Amino acid sequence: MSVQRPTTSTRELPTELESPRAKLVYLYLLPDAASIDELQTDLGVEKITLYSILRTLRERNLVEKRDGKFAVDE
Repeated sequence: MSVQRPTTSTRELPTELESPRAKLVYLYLLPDAASIDELQTDLGVEKITLYSILRTLRERNLVEKRDGKFAVDE
């Protein structure tokens, strides 16, 4: 990762997340929303992979899209 984001949340990682990359994306989004470009740059994951992960997270109601950014569903 190129950027370290502070985490102030005490929220636990959902048990249904099995993929290490899905867990990484979820944890990255915990403190604040991020765009697909921010995710790609900071996590070093290809956009096509991120879109697949985010689709799965959205289908599981763990992440939502707000104003062009992705955020953990509260």
